[in-house]
Amino acid sequence: MASVAAEMAEHYLFAAIVASILAFLFLAGIRGRKAARGRKRTDDGAPFAAGKEQCDSDADGCGVPDVIVVGAGVAGSALAYTLGKDGRRVHVIERDLTEPDRIVGELLQPGGYLKLVELGLQDCVEEIDAQRVFGYALFKDGRNTKLAYPLEKFHSDVAGRSFHHGRFIQRMRQKAATLPNVRLEQGTVTSLLEENGTIKGVLYKNKAGEELKAFAPLTIVCDGCFSNLRKSLCSPKVDIPSSFVGLVLENCELPFPNHGHVVLADPSPILFYPISSNEVRCLVDVPGQKVPSVANGEMASYLKTVVTPQIPAQLHDPFISAIDKGNIRTIANRSMPAVPHPTPGALLMGDAFNMRHPLTGGGMTVALSDIVLLHNLLKPLRDLHDASTLCNYLESFYTLRKPVASTINTLAGALYKVFSASPDRARNEMRQACFDYLSLGGVFSNGPISLLSGLNPRPLTLVAHFFAVAIYGVGRLLLPFPSPKRMWIGARLISGASGIIFPIIKAEGVRQMFFPATVPAYYRKPPAN
Repeated sequence: MASVAAEMAEHYLFAAIVASILAFLFLAGIRGRKAARGRKRTDDGAPFAAGKEQCDSDADGCGVPDVIVVGAGVAGSALAYTLGKDGRRVHVIERDLTEPDRIVGELLQPGGYLKLVELGLQDCVEEIDAQRVFGYALFKDGRNTKLAYPLEKFHSDVAGRSFHHGRFIQRMRQKAATLPNVRLEQGTVTSLLEENGTIKGVLYKNKAGEELKAFAPLTIVCDGCFSNLRKSLCSPKVDIPSSFVGLVLENCELPFPNHGHVVLADPSPILFYPISSNEVRCLVDVPGQKVPSVANGEMASYLKTVVTPQIPAQLHDPFISAIDKGNIRTIANRSMPAVPHPTPGALLMGDAFNMRHPLTGGGMTVALSDIVLLHNLLKPLRDLHDASTLCNYLESFYTLRKPVASTINTLAGALYKVFSASPDRARNEMRQACFDYLSLGGVFSNGPISLLSGLNPRPLTLVAHFFAVAIYGVGRLLLPFPSPKRMWIGARLISGASGIIFPIIKAEGVRQMFFPATVPAYYRKPPAN
C-alpha cells in the first residue's frame, strides 16, 4: 500500500513539474507577444514605444486620451513628454515618424537650452554630436567683432547647442515614447472634429490609409509651418520676406570656433554655424520669394560670383567645394504673428501658431518657453473635460507668453531688416551703426546678446537698445561737424528705425507685449476640479 502511495506521489510530482514548465512557457509566450505589441518602429528603424496602442479600451489606464497632440516636431515631442510625465494619457499623431531632414531648427539658444533643462529633456542634445555655441561673430567690410553670450552667472553646462535637426527630433520622440502613457502613431490629420463650437478630437488617416477618429478633451495642434489646421484656430497672416539657401561645409574650421558667424553681406546676411564635429551649416539669405534656379545652375553661379567674395577668406575653398557637390537646398523663411481664436477643446502651438524670421535662431526657444508655461497652467488641473471653462482659463496662456515670445519675434524681424543692405543711405547708416555699437563691447553688446540668446527677453530692453543704436548712428553722422545734409540723414535714420520696429510691435500687440498685467486674462485662475 505504501509503495502504491509512493508511486502515485511520484506521478503527481512529475505531473506538477510538467504543468509548471508548461505554465511558465505559456506565460512567457504571452508576455513576449505583449512586449512585441508594446513596441513599434519607425520606417528608419528607430524604436518607439506604442504605449497603450494595443490595450483594451475598457482596461484600467486605457481608453480616451487626455490630450491629442498633432505633430511630433520640436513642440509636439517636448509637449508629449512633458504632459506624459505628469501622468496624462497623450496620443501623438505625426505625419512622418522617420528622421526629418531640414536646414533650419539647428541652433538652440542658451535660453532655449535652459527651458529644455526645465522640461527634463536636456539629454536630448547628447549623443547626437551637438556642438556648444558660446556666442556670435559679426563680419562686415573686412572687419569682425566677437560677441559672447553672458553666461557668467550660469552653470558651466549652459550654452547654445547646434546640431542636425533630425537627430534632435528623434531623440525627443524616443524620450516621449519611453513613457507608457504616451502613444506615438504615424498618421495624417485631415481635420478637427467639431461639435457645437467645441473641438472633440481629430479625423486622420493612419499609415495603412485607414480613416480613423480620435477623441480627447484637449487637442493641441503643433503641425508646423505648413499647418492645414491653423485656419480655424487663428487668423494666419504669413509673410515670406526671404529664403535660405542651405549648404553643408565639411572638415573646415570656422574663424571663431563654437560661435555662430553672421556676415553682413549684400544684399542680406549669410550665416555659418557648426552642426557636428566636422560639418558647418551655411545659410545664405536671398530676399524676396524668388530664388535662382538650382536645377539649371543659376544658383551655383550666384553663390560663386556674388556670395563667395563676401565670406571670410578661410571659408572660400570649403564653400566652393560644397557648391560643387551639388547638395544645395532652399527653404522659404516665414513669419507670422500669433493672432489666436480661443476655441474650446483646442490649442495652437509651435510654428503652426507663431513664426519669426529664423536669422536669430529663436524659434525653438519660443516653442520650449510656451511648453513650460502651458505645463505650469495645466499642472493644477486633474480634469480637462469642461471645455468651455478650460478654454476661458487657457486664454491666460496667450497673454502670459507675449513678453518673451514677442521680444524674440520682434528682435528677429528688426535685426533682419537692419542687417540687410539697402540703397537708402539712412538704412545703411543704421546698419553700420549697429555693427559699431555691438563692437563697443560691455553693456552695448551684453544687452543685445542677452536678448538674442533668450536669457533676458524683455521688451523694454529691446526697444531701449534698438533706439540706442539709432541715436548712436545719428551721433556718428553729426560728429565732428554737423551739416544740413547729415542732419537730414540722421532724421531719416530715426524715422527709418521707427518704421522698422513699430509695425512689428503693433502686429505682436502693444498691450500684451508691454503691459500684460492690464489684460484681464492675465489673472485667470485654474478652475476647481
